[in-house]
Amino acid sequence: MGLILGSIIVLACVLTGYVLHGGNLMVLWQPTEVLIIGGAAVGSFIIANPFHTIKEVFAGSMRLITGTPFNKAFYMDLLSLLYDIFDKSRKQGVMSIEEDIDNPEDSQIFTRYPAITKSRHLTAFVTDYLRIISAGNMAPHELEGLMDQELDTRQHELEEPAHALNKIADALPGLGIVAAVLGIVITMNFMTEGPEKIGLSVAAALVGTFLGIFLGYGFVGPTSIALEHHAKFELKAYECAKAAIIATVSGQAPQMAIEFGRKALPSDKRPSFQELNDHVRSK
Repeated sequence: MGLILGSIIVLACVLTGYVLHGGNLMVLWQPTEVLIIGGAAVGSFIIANPFHTIKEVFAGSMRLITGTPFNKAFYMDLLSLLYDIFDKSRKQGVMSIEEDIDNPEDSQIFTRYPAITKSRHLTAFVTDYLRIISAGNMAPHELEGLMDQELDTRQHELEEPAHALNKIADALPGLGIVAAVLGIVITMNFMTEGPEKIGLSVAAALVGTFLGIFLGYGFVGPTSIALEHHAKFELKAYECAKAAIIATVSGQAPQMAIEFGRKALPSDKRPSFQELNDHVRSK
């Protein structure tokens, strides 16, 4: 929603200001300039990035339109899921959760939290470390070190689409200059056509510079920053799960273990102690 609202404000303010200053909107309609700049940007983006990064950029952009799933409700579901697993393990023994973590899609616990199971990477993260806990006696500091290694890798993966898009945002003003230079080259053919023809051709060329800067700083750059924020919200889910799992391995009771996880969440999306307690009871 923020992506759509922000884009409307950018377009409305820039174009309205241009018209109020006496500008003609039709002069800005230069499809060939858009083709040069847009085509060159897409092509260079494909050259620079592997397919999985390209796919993640488009998927992430769609999530920006529909809204991030990593909100307070998601985090409460994650902590409730961890509480249920920890509680079952404490009451029935570590071996009792083996079937849950081996087949989360059929688990009575995991299927109560569809928002979590939709996130395949997060589900795999939780089940992998629960499996490690049930398989042997790994010291808490060893488990934490292993988790930190995986989180570093995951952070790089999550931030890669934002960095890739930011590179294109930096390149767009330069591509706008390319379009403008080509427009000036074309203008040279009209030197004998009179000032009106030359003026229109120069204006069309300058639109290329405008479009490159406008798209780069008005849309593509801000979108890359929004993707970066989205990556941070997702990474917080991993850090929350890590804190809770380390706490339970250290011997904390389930209620206290998820409190460690709750404290790892950003303050604007962190449920209060009572909110989380009520949510766990309702589940």
